Amino acid sequence: MAEHRTFRVVTVRNPQGLHARPADMFVRLALQFAAHIEIVKDGEQFDGKSILSLMTLAAEQGTELVLRARGPDAVAALDALAELFGRGFDEMGIIEPANDQSSDG
Repeated sequence: MAEHRTFRVVTVRNPQGLHARPADMFVRLALQFAAHIEIVKDGEQFDGKSILSLMTLAAEQGTELVLRARGPDAVAALDALAELFGRGFDEMGIIEPANDQSSDG
């Protein structure tokens, strides 16, 4: 069976960016999925299941990131993770779709 791969393009919306609390939220959610998850910023890849990796992103408000996943639950993983970005990591009181672009295949 072919391995499922997908991606989402998201934008950091919360004013303080991807600081420690949102990075922790992201990693805790990512660890609930079997899929391999990575974040791409400016062509550089970061492990989506490593808090240390996410802390090196320096993703400020307005930063566009690509979330990529591969594995049996890749789509579900990125749907859930993109929702975190859409909610502004619960720091802004908003609920909006965050997946500006996506590809399943």
